[in-house]
Amino acid sequence: MKVAVTDINGKKTGRSVELSDAVFGIEPNEHAVYLDVKQHLANKRQGTHKAKERAEITGSTRKIKKQKGSGTARAGSIKSGVFRGGGRMFGPRPRNYSFKLNKGLKRLARQSALSIKAKENNIMVVEDFSFEAPKTKKFTDVLKGLDLENKKSLFVLPTSNNNVYLSSRNLKGVKTVNISGLNTYGILNTNKLIITETCLEQIESNFTK
Repeated sequence: MKVAVTDINGKKTGRSVELSDAVFGIEPNEHAVYLDVKQHLANKRQGTHKAKERAEITGSTRKIKKQKGSGTARAGSIKSGVFRGGGRMFGPRPRNYSFKLNKGLKRLARQSALSIKAKENNIMVVEDFSFEAPKTKKFTDVLKGLDLENKKSLFVLPTSNNNVYLSSRNLKGVKTVNISGLNTYGILNTNKLIITETCLEQIESNFTK
C-alpha cells in the first residue's frame, strides 16, 4: 500500500512510501487487540481503593443485646456490616491490576491496530519536522495545513521532541508520542495517525522482529 508523503503544510512532496504488508497489511487479530487494550487500561489503574471493614472502624465491642429471647437474629457487635455505620462486608482492598502479556502477542496487537488504520485510510506520512521553540500557534498551523483541526490525532515522532510536545500539549484531541510510547490503545483511540518518514522506517523495523 502506497501513501503520499506531505509536508507539515499539507502540500504533497511528490514522493510516496510503501507501507509494509507485514506491519500495515495483516488480517487484524481482534482478540490480541482486546488483550493489549485491556492490559493498557489495567496498568493505568491505581488500585488504591479501600473500604473499612468491621475491624477497622470506631465503635463499641460490647454485645448489643442478649443472645436469645429477642425474636430477632443474634447480634454480637454494633460494627457489623448489617447495621448503619458498621464496617463494609467484602469491601474493596488495594490491589495491583496489571498482568503479563507475551511480546509476540503485543507485537501482533500493534500490527493489527496499524492494519486497521491503514485499511480505513487514516494514516498520514509527513516529512520530519521540529520546532526551534515551543509555540502552540505554530502547531495549530500544522493542524490547519493537514486538515486536522477538529479531529483526534496522534503524531508519532522518532525521538522525544520537547518543543513539539510543549507546542501541542494544550490542544484538545492532539497527542504526540515517540516510538516507545506507541501502543495499541493510542492507535485505535484516534481519528488520524500521523507518522514521520524516519519514524515509519523504525516502526516497520521494530514490529517485524
